Amino acid sequence: MNTETNPVYQTQPAAETRNPFAAIKTHAELIAALFSGVLILAGWLLDREGFQSASVAVYLAAFVIGGFAKAKEGIEDTIENKELNVEMLMIFAAIGSAIIGYWTEGAILIFIFALSGALETYTMNKSHKEISALMDLQPEEALLLSAGQEKIVHVSELVIGDHILVKPGERVPSDGKIVKGQTTIDEAAITGESMPVSKGADDEIFAGTVNLNGSITVEITKLSNDTLFQKIIKLVQSAQSEKSPSQLFIEKFEGRYVKVVLSVVALMMILPHFLLGWSWTETFYRAMILLVVASPCALVASIMPATLAAISNGARHGILFKGGVHLENLSHLHAIAFDKTGTLTKGKPEVTDFVAVSDVSAEEILAVTASIERHSTHPLAQAIVKYATEQLNQPLSEPDYIEDVPGWGVKAVIANEEWTIGKANFSPSNQTEEFKLKAEALAQSGKTVVHVTRGGELAAIIALKDVVRQETKAAIELLKKQGIYTIMLTGDSKETAAAIAAESHVDEFIAECLPETKVDQLKALKEKYGNVAMVGDGINDAPALASANVGIAMGEGTDVALETADVVLMKNELPKIAEAISLSRRMNAIVKQNIIFSITVIMVLISSNFLQVLDLPYGVIGHEGSTILVILNSLRLLRS
Repeated sequence: MNTETNPVYQTQPAAETRNPFAAIKTHAELIAALFSGVLILAGWLLDREGFQSASVAVYLAAFVIGGFAKAKEGIEDTIENKELNVEMLMIFAAIGSAIIGYWTEGAILIFIFALSGALETYTMNKSHKEISALMDLQPEEALLLSAGQEKIVHVSELVIGDHILVKPGERVPSDGKIVKGQTTIDEAAITGESMPVSKGADDEIFAGTVNLNGSITVEITKLSNDTLFQKIIKLVQSAQSEKSPSQLFIEKFEGRYVKVVLSVVALMMILPHFLLGWSWTETFYRAMILLVVASPCALVASIMPATLAAISNGARHGILFKGGVHLENLSHLHAIAFDKTGTLTKGKPEVTDFVAVSDVSAEEILAVTASIERHSTHPLAQAIVKYATEQLNQPLSEPDYIEDVPGWGVKAVIANEEWTIGKANFSPSNQTEEFKLKAEALAQSGKTVVHVTRGGELAAIIALKDVVRQETKAAIELLKKQGIYTIMLTGDSKETAAAIAAESHVDEFIAECLPETKVDQLKALKEKYGNVAMVGDGINDAPALASANVGIAMGEGTDVALETADVVLMKNELPKIAEAISLSRRMNAIVKQNIIFSITVIMVLISSNFLQVLDLPYGVIGHEGSTILVILNSLRLLRS
């Protein structure tokens, strides 16, 4: 079977993330470290009993068993990168201790270094836990409905247009829309939200979510390797492999630092004997301690575990970062620009006002209007029909005649009466000054006004608006509390933009923006505020998303926006932006804590060594203990 083209293999998670041997490797490292500890104890007991040769053999076994994994890793990395690393410093220190007869100290160094390495591997694997658990939610089989028959097939065999049956309690195997049935879906795996969502005909559902209580027939809309679920996995895998600027700096610094340490240690092996009168044994011993305590293990581990933990935390809560660099940059933002339609607003017009004018009842006018508009595909017409069906209990009638007039509206005849629905001057009618002022007021508040006439007389005016999302105001206020300046970019008129800006509480708005204008405006904002983010969901937002320091896409947006953005909000919840910024700031604060702590420990240990008050075992404990504490501090970012 050709695994390169078979889609079965394309749906499987990447080996480097979903590694069945990761736990085995962690356990093997831990067992080796503990066994070397047992050998050290045995060697110490033999030495006390006078069996010196036997104790040396046991210590040597402890060296090999405890240090093999780290020595192999250090040598391979040194050869591959042509750069010395902290593992090599530990190897040199342990060998040096054995040369001058400090077998116990050298073995303890190997033991604690191996133990800290095993714990480091464990904690790094823990930071990948959320994405690994997410992958386990991907069903591998589906119940295909074909010609009245049910057939179990692998998800890779599903094609767009297939119908599948999803029973209560089952996970959805692929993205699709419901064509039959109603149910409640647990979307926590996708959105991070614990509250189930009610779904019915024509509603979208996603792979990996759980069907809680009703059997549903689903039409497949995406192939198994192109589902939203798979995109999440790929995005997080990519983010976990991409390093932040701070991490890249530390890695470059590590190689140079190791060279400096080795140079100083070489001098330390000679100069104290002549300058301070130390014995050769004491001089070499102190040089070995310096080799241990000056190693930058804790400093090197200050950033990557914190970054991975923060990325995993975000993924668990519906915030996807495409790399550590973007996560780090979020904390430096001074301003955020928002697209209006589909971002600050719902992206679909809704009826906000229905004012009947004539003597005919409002219900009758609304019923006639909906009866006519349901024959139109215009977004305003669909919004009116939706509003009418929610307000009325009576059935809609069928027009005797209907004519669509592009750019103006629609004409129709019902029960021998002529009706028009559209712009104010579409069908001239007598309007009182009161209703003219009412229509003007609605238009000035950013609403689109539709006029309904009956027999040449004004019957009603309907105001529609792209409604601001319920959570928009709260999201903007959260950002303001964080010191972020907010700007709305929109292609709407100034009047509409002003109304939406006031309702959403953004600090500033820029109206009548074309896609290329948005890019120009964003460049101007970057010059004014420095680091600026852009939030959008449409194809027209993609250039601006790419131009921003951080591009943030709404999860329900277009594929182009999702591909271009640096951060994706899986559920269209704007407050998640403030959460992402808080997470970024927490991460950077923890990284600073780690760096300051690790440097302080190194300085204290080096000073203690020069004062001859630090023995090798305590140097090892102080050095490796600080590394473990730094990693554990980073893991705090896994908590909500």
